[in-house]
Amino acid sequence: MRMLSSKERLKYEAAKEAGLIEKLKQVGWAGLSTAESGRIGGMVGAKVRKMTKEE
Repeated sequence: MRMLSSKERLKYEAAKEAGLIEKLKQVGWAGLSTAESGRIGGMVGAKVRKMTKEE
């Protein structure tokens, strides 16, 4: 199994927080709806902004 990049880790963390990790495991990223993907993207963006603000 390959190592995840920091961006990929953030995506998986956001999917878990959104309650979508089980669906993600079953159908993969392409199987998520546009709304679900957007929600994850928004969460990742917020995490990145928070991390850069703290630096």
